[in-house]
Amino acid sequence: MASRVIPVEPFDLVIFGGTGDLARRKIWPALFRRFVAGQIEGDVRLIGAARGDMDSTAFKGFVKTAILKHGGEETGLEEDLSAFLGMVHYVTLDARGDGGWGELAGLMRSDRIRAFYFSVAPSLFGDLAMRLHLHGMADETSRIVVEKPFGRDLETARDLNRVLALHFDESQIYRIDHYLGKETVQNLMAIRFGNVLFEPLWNSQYVDHIQITVAESVGVGGRGDYYDKSGAMRDMVQNHMMQLLCLIAMEPPAKFDPDAVRDEKLKVIRALDPVRGADVVRGQYEAQGDRPDYRTQVEDPESTTESFVALKALISNWRWAGTPFYLRTGKRLRDRASEIAVVFKDAPHSIFGADAGRHRNILTIRLQPNEGIELGVTIKEPGPGGMRLIDVPLDMTFAEALGPEDSDFPDAYERLIMDVIRGNQTLFMRGDEVEAAWAWTDPIIADWAESAAAPMPYVSGSSGPDEALMLMHRDGRRWREIKP
Repeated sequence: MASRVIPVEPFDLVIFGGTGDLARRKIWPALFRRFVAGQIEGDVRLIGAARGDMDSTAFKGFVKTAILKHGGEETGLEEDLSAFLGMVHYVTLDARGDGGWGELAGLMRSDRIRAFYFSVAPSLFGDLAMRLHLHGMADETSRIVVEKPFGRDLETARDLNRVLALHFDESQIYRIDHYLGKETVQNLMAIRFGNVLFEPLWNSQYVDHIQITVAESVGVGGRGDYYDKSGAMRDMVQNHMMQLLCLIAMEPPAKFDPDAVRDEKLKVIRALDPVRGADVVRGQYEAQGDRPDYRTQVEDPESTTESFVALKALISNWRWAGTPFYLRTGKRLRDRASEIAVVFKDAPHSIFGADAGRHRNILTIRLQPNEGIELGVTIKEPGPGGMRLIDVPLDMTFAEALGPEDSDFPDAYERLIMDVIRGNQTLFMRGDEVEAAWAWTDPIIADWAESAAAPMPYVSGSSGPDEALMLMHRDGRRWREIKP
């Protein structure tokens, strides 16, 4: 079953920060893969804009190198690569001055979809938005893409929203969260709203609790300077994990429409109870063997920034009242694994006696790696000697169920950039959604700052601090094992 590729309309795309790390690793390779797939065709212009003084030949060399290193299997197609580079242009540009803007305006065409990717520091968003209008490149059909971090607290998020709203309507602003572009994340909505099997059970009457885990086996690496100013709460919980929680907990939207979906996600965030201090644990990884500790990697021996967060969240609405959501994320954990586990309650009465043990159904959505869905069911253990029950998985690993061709999903950036060109905002965060997430997160961070308590240490390669285990144990529950 080959997936159907629908080409997008011809467009002009400007990538501000076109020589930056994100552009090199993700944006240019994503565009090339969509070109090879046949989704980008016709008279398209892909324009890199940055401060560096570089001519077109040198920039195309930069893009080619980025694609060859990060572009995937298609990098061997020299003919495709040459055709793709024919679409690429470069402008040396001053984001806070007038240099280069006239040249950029000369490359833009009025009969094309115009999109502008702000792959730059948030402090430049306002300058870029203002100059796009000043130089006549933005109209009511233009779109801008802004990367996280979208603020570092509620106040700065509001300021950014206010600045962008001076120049662009909310319908033109695409706040990108690459997690929402993952195939399995989007499957959350298909699982929930495309299967009558689950919806009647998707509530506090039948669900005991839900675990959301995003674990990384690597440390902060070369992101130490950024990460130490952010931490796991700002870098992961406030955005990526909040979005996963919303998709799991939201009510069915009236239709699969961008604002209808985002309205329901916003209701979830606003229904979240404040998190008690006893219901959140933060940690910081220690050294192990030749792997340095967190403070060494960020070059700050006094750092109190967390590399791990675990918390218990409660949603005060009719569907989820009393059902806890346990969120856990961290670096230098046992393995790289992201999953959502919906743990259903035990059967109300067991007819099989105490020897049969306790058994419950668990629906697991694996986000990465080995993307797929698994439903744990209880069956009789084969063989004579009485009724002995065991749990077995009904496993749909995408690579096995769909075959190697259909399991090679587009990268999240591929999907999201194409959605920008189509004008589909379903997988992008709305301004009020971002602000509501910060309003819930800020008090947790403020409590940490006020207490001045250091994060709990944990051994690299473990499951996190012991205190995180106790967060579950005191409720009579256990974290699922971190494994790919």
